[in-house]
Amino acid sequence: MSSETVTIIDDATGKKVQLPLLSPTSGPKTIDISTLYKELGYFTYDPGFMSTASCSSAITFLDGQKGVLQYRGYPIEQLAEQSSYLEVCFILINDKLPSRQELVDFVNEVTNHTMLHEALKRFYSGFRRDAHPMAIMVGVVGALAAFYHDHMDIQNPEHRRITALRLIAKIPTIAAWSYRYAMGKPFIYPNNSMSYTENFLNMMFSMPSEVYHPDPLLAKALDLILILHADHEQNASTATVRLAGSSGANPFAAVAAGIAALWGPAHGGANEAVIRMLMDINESGKSLQSFVDRAKDKDDSFRLMGFGHRVYKNYDPRAKLIRKICHQLLGDMESTGEQKKLLETAMALEKVALEDDYFVKRNLYPNVDFYYGIIFLAMGIPMNMFTVILSMARTIGWITQWTEMVSDENYKIGRPRQLYTGPIDLEYIPMDKR
Repeated sequence: MSSETVTIIDDATGKKVQLPLLSPTSGPKTIDISTLYKELGYFTYDPGFMSTASCSSAITFLDGQKGVLQYRGYPIEQLAEQSSYLEVCFILINDKLPSRQELVDFVNEVTNHTMLHEALKRFYSGFRRDAHPMAIMVGVVGALAAFYHDHMDIQNPEHRRITALRLIAKIPTIAAWSYRYAMGKPFIYPNNSMSYTENFLNMMFSMPSEVYHPDPLLAKALDLILILHADHEQNASTATVRLAGSSGANPFAAVAAGIAALWGPAHGGANEAVIRMLMDINESGKSLQSFVDRAKDKDDSFRLMGFGHRVYKNYDPRAKLIRKICHQLLGDMESTGEQKKLLETAMALEKVALEDDYFVKRNLYPNVDFYYGIIFLAMGIPMNMFTVILSMARTIGWITQWTEMVSDENYKIGRPRQLYTGPIDLEYIPMDKR
């Protein structure tokens, strides 16, 4: 932290206040405005929190201008190439690289928590058969507090650790069962002899009547997707988890709140929007170029989904990493009919965006949502499960962010202020005089 200050002068009164200027490890300096209201009687106004740091954190660093993403200081490129999702979970939770034995012990602990309480199985039957899997996720994850309340003291570090393990382990089971319930298929119990991603694919796609062997390439692609989405700084869902948790709410409730926020089409639903756009392009009978031209027309509200990013003003580093395995996967898999047409359209659209000066000059590159929507499509995962899997990946980020917040002895309940623009001092008119 820095001893620098910024001086704010109130033109109306001439009063001055010096606000601390904080220097992070990396990234823009930050003005500490916590005393601004006390000193000058002013709030700040920042819709969407475009220029506001809501917390201090040592978990994830993101530089949108340079296209940098790091977990606990480790570049996402190195983690994607050399690590696994469960090792990334260990790094995020423990703020260090594990030894070989530490990782083995951690994986075993996670594996031993994959089963759900049997009564939770009956909980699913309370949903309509056509319920959206994300609706089921919100309900079932929130209900975990009713089944695992033996370690719910949020001030106890060991309780927080066990809760984190339970969430990491049980979310894939909850997610897979959400899909199975919606499809009318029997629930498949976890198989602890499989890896984390193999187990999820097995619970998603296997049947009791025959042996299922998860494709190693699919498991590898899914593991990469989970790594790339493990955390992403203070996005809408993470901020929601922190805000819900700041009241002292249990971690299961806080994570359920994060899942609800992620469900929004402007957040986790962007990948589904990519596939729907590709479907619309194919069903229109019009040329791909006509849609590209519409995207370039400033008077046309149409835009290409899966291109550009609110934070990354350079190439999304996650997109670079996932593009490679996306092409590898599509090259090795045989697709037919509608799926093949969608994939061909996606690849043609990618080529346009990477070569057209209009997109290149505006940094409208394909983002991570563009690629992993295609991967899920190729894997046979239905669109209503896309965001479910993203919530599975992000659970470790949410619980780590929650843990960081409640571990801070100075944390307070979140209470944003507002710019009030409504009427004041109205006289109430009795009913018989209206």
